Amino acid sequence: MTQSYETILLERRDRVAIVTINRPEKRNALNIQTRAEGAAILDELRADDSVRVVILTGAGDKAFIAGADIAEFADRSAIDQREVMLERSLFNAIDTFPKPIIAMVNGYCLGGGCEVALACDVRIASEKASFGQPEINLGIIPGGGGTQRLTRLVGEGKAMELILTGAIIDAQTAFAIGLVNHVVAADQLEAKTMEIANRMAEKSPIALRLAKEAIRLASRSNLDEGLRREVDLFALCFSSEDKDEGVKAFLEKRKPDFKGK
Repeated sequence: MTQSYETILLERRDRVAIVTINRPEKRNALNIQTRAEGAAILDELRADDSVRVVILTGAGDKAFIAGADIAEFADRSAIDQREVMLERSLFNAIDTFPKPIIAMVNGYCLGGGCEVALACDVRIASEKASFGQPEINLGIIPGGGGTQRLTRLVGEGKAMELILTGAIIDAQTAFAIGLVNHVVAADQLEAKTMEIANRMAEKSPIALRLAKEAIRLASRSNLDEGLRREVDLFALCFSSEDKDEGVKAFLEKRKPDFKGK
């Protein structure tokens, strides 16, 4: 049963769940409550077999997530902040989520918001969106994975420039450097995101999970280790009924009906 959340909205559309950070008055800035509720709702969706793909977005048309709630930084000691960061975070909850997660970026995607998007599997942006890691302007650095995930996604040189200057870039620039997968008109953002989500949701949930695991491993291990694990995951697919259904449907020239078994 769905829990009640104060800062998160949940909508289900067939096999796709849409999770919305709902603090538009704060441009959806992440505070402790939002991070905790976001992680909790992902735990809920992880256990829900009816959900195959998750879309993550922000309320309103101004911001995806404009960053951390900076007011919480005031008077917090280094030890206090470290304890907060070592608690289970929304970033890691996204990163370890076994199903595909798509960031639908509808506006400001800055600081912690950019780190949330980086933790997702695919990023689709409105032409009005903007991206950046401006923490350097506050005398701090990214702490939710920005230095690590951004570097792996766009390369060391681009990550250095963005993080060390605190620059904010537009959606087309983000696309050009490989930070986002697609840029679309604002009024087409939801339709494009749902199109891609539904294409994923048609696939075998088992194959989606195993493919995601294999791809994530590619940037976190050496080639030999990755190739060995890929073989293991490929072979594991052969234990599923979905593999049998996929092969049978191909031979019968029809669309497969995957059950996640």
